[in-house]
Amino acid sequence: MLVTVTSKGQLTLPKDIRDQLGLVFGSKLDFQVEPDGSLRARPMRRGAADLFGLLHGAVRTASTVEQMNEAIGQHLAVDDKRIGNP
Repeated sequence: MLVTVTSKGQLTLPKDIRDQLGLVFGSKLDFQVEPDGSLRARPMRRGAADLFGLLHGAVRTASTVEQMNEAIGQHLAVDDKRIGNP
């Protein structure tokens, strides 16, 4: 399969290859030049380190069991009032 390198050094992998390798936006490939001059590319699989920062946002402290129970109780009380239970 023929692929053209752009003036910026970029190339586009054909969809058939991306699908076969399971590549999606943001996937990484490891390229190696073999002693015979051929190019070897292999997809890098995601590890635990790649997940760091995935759920970034405001830092929150963990709730205690008592705090969770209180929040559940408040929610149920509001729900009971909404449906007309005393």
